[in-house]
Amino acid sequence: MVKIIIDPKCTGCETCVNTCPVMVYETKGGKAVAVKAEECLVCRACEAQCPEGAIQIIE
Repeated sequence: MVKIIIDPKCTGCETCVNTCPVMVYETKGGKAVAVKAEECLVCRACEAQCPEGAIQIIE
């Protein structure tokens, strides 16, 4: 199972929301939230594209 950790330094820029091919993320309260972590393909596009380096994918 994949674990997605979103650091509090997330600025809510929605880069992960727009990058994820399976729509794992939503923005809630000005921060990214992994609402469908079980759908994650482990492509790591969100990790690579996050300007704050706030996302960590753990397999």
